[in-house]
Amino acid sequence: MQFSSQSSHRSPPSITTLVLLSGLSALSMNLFLPSLPNMALYFDADYKVMQLSIALYLLVNAVLQILIGPIADKAGRRPVLLWGLALFLLSTLGCIFAPNAQVFLAFRMCQAVIVVGIVLSRAAVRDMYSQDQAASMIGYVTMGMAIVPMIGPAIGGFLEEGFGWKANFWLPFGLAALTLGLTYYDFGETAAKSGKTLIEQFREFPELLRSPRFWGYSLSSALSSGAFFAYLGGAPFIGTQVFGLSASEVGVYFGAPAIGYFFGNFISGRYSVRFGVNRMVFYGCWLNAIGVILSAAVFLADLGTALSFFGFMTFVGLGNGMSIPNATAGALSVRPHLAATASGLSGAIMLGGGAALSASAGAMLTRETGAMPLLWLMLGTSVMAIIAIYTVIVRERQLGL
Repeated sequence: MQFSSQSSHRSPPSITTLVLLSGLSALSMNLFLPSLPNMALYFDADYKVMQLSIALYLLVNAVLQILIGPIADKAGRRPVLLWGLALFLLSTLGCIFAPNAQVFLAFRMCQAVIVVGIVLSRAAVRDMYSQDQAASMIGYVTMGMAIVPMIGPAIGGFLEEGFGWKANFWLPFGLAALTLGLTYYDFGETAAKSGKTLIEQFREFPELLRSPRFWGYSLSSALSSGAFFAYLGGAPFIGTQVFGLSASEVGVYFGAPAIGYFFGNFISGRYSVRFGVNRMVFYGCWLNAIGVILSAAVFLADLGTALSFFGFMTFVGLGNGMSIPNATAGALSVRPHLAATASGLSGAIMLGGGAALSASAGAMLTRETGAMPLLWLMLGTSVMAIIAIYTVIVRERQLGL
């Protein structure tokens, strides 16, 4: 197969293809989380070692996003997507047949190449639509994507109990093969090649990095989602070790933020054009913080339960569903001619912070501490997200935008 943009498939990608490309990235991140304790037993490794499969995955995601944007601006969206999906298939097989934890973690890091799906699906939307319309479309795309993390951990828990942890890697392997075929036949190129060398592409980074608005949008997205990434790192431990839940129960509870994320993305898709990206991000960041505050208040009153802990995370998901699509569209619109580069760089900022927060959450939790260290970490990032988007609003008022 020639993975080239020179093909007869020239029509813009359908929303189904964009949802699958984004959803596969989300599925690969969280499907296997209920299996982590048993994977630690299988590989005879400490839980904290296996928990690195989240943090390292996010870290490599961040690095790849910096590279993917310029490469896609130079070579086109289509060939980068096709190669990324093919490499993901190979690395998933590596995870399945890994003989020990170290080899598993190495292939797990290679799996991060699937980030091409979310970076370039968003860039393709920005190629085709204006800023507010792009925010709306990204909202709809990620609303569909939200179904994946909503049901992913639950499916992962049941697959773990029925077939073992390897089933949680065979499923994304099959879906990636399907997505590769669909992308080949449906994803027509959406952007003209830049005609610049990679060195010239990277030299355009300072144009973005010197923009206070780009930083404001990127940090509001990174810090808002940072609460969720901290949750990714700490929630499996809290579910199993603090509340004594089984793998399948953790999977069911774990999907609570995705319920809110689904509706938050629906709100983004429905109202971003009407209210504009800044107000949507601002309200989303506040909802994110409110969810964490309510959960912390219940625990401080010594009334915390698994239901209250996971239940209040729906507010975190709701806030993220409103803030992330709009902040992403804002970051991509600061310099529209650098859409893929901006998508990758903004995503790298988000996932780099996410990797650090995920690792921190896993390291600071013990049975004795309970959930409070995680909630304090989530609250701190949520408050900083509000400050970040407020600086954008102030900056635009100063510029008269």
